[in-house]
Amino acid sequence: MSLRERKKLQTRRRIADVAVELFVARGFDQVTITEVAAAAEVSVNTVYNYFTCKEDLVLPPDEASARRLADIVLERPIGQSAAGAVLTRLREEVRRCDRSVGLTEGFGQVLQMMRGAPTLTARLEDLGREMTAVLTSALAEETEAAPDDPLPRVVAWHLGSLHSLVYAEVARRTTLGESPQTISAAVLDLLDGVEELFGERLLAYAVRRG
Repeated sequence: MSLRERKKLQTRRRIADVAVELFVARGFDQVTITEVAAAAEVSVNTVYNYFTCKEDLVLPPDEASARRLADIVLERPIGQSAAGAVLTRLREEVRRCDRSVGLTEGFGQVLQMMRGAPTLTARLEDLGREMTAVLTSALAEETEAAPDDPLPRVVAWHLGSLHSLVYAEVARRTTLGESPQTISAAVLDLLDGVEELFGERLLAYAVRRG
């Protein structure tokens, strides 16, 4: 990454961090882009250069992407199934208390802010549906499934539901005041239980061939 790219990334992160701090303190709907720009010491145009809309400041498309599950599956190594890839990635992220699954200090306040903003909660719901739809298409293409074959859609629904369950469990335990480390251990146990319930057919579906 060049120096210019690093500076752009730092500016983008600073704007988002400042915005989230303001949203948590005052509420998402009570803060304007103009106020975010002033607090981040940049112009309004600069904010819009990095973020298309206000919601992107909380849910950046590159981090909250509809392609997340499909990309995890498409990047899996030879010999691993679609479900195995998602389970492996979620375990890695949960184990290291990654911010991508909300396992960071202070996430409770961010979560509360998001729940108080209808446009953010709606966007999260839409994102979940889009993830499942994109994954369905990716599985159907890779397995060369017939148009009326329900398996890609069924498998994608199960993996999308697992993904949502992990986030819901993190959110629930965060609301209860548990630490990221405690939540991580509990969610890892949850993933083990889900894997046992999935069954061999789902776990062996779409194994990547060499």
